[in-house]
Amino acid sequence: MSTNLNAVPITHPAQKQALADLLARLEEVDITESTEEEIAAAQEEVAKDMGW
Repeated sequence: MSTNLNAVPITHPAQKQALADLLARLEEVDITESTEEEIAAAQEEVAKDMGW
């Protein structure tokens, strides 16, 4: 996968950083082999600091 982050419409530099962080993390993990439990745990981890 490749993505040109300069072509992605953003309204704040933090959005670009978040996308870059996500892409870097996805390169480290083979999500096709994740279990439903691992996905649920990851969703909970990400959502815990969102405040909504």
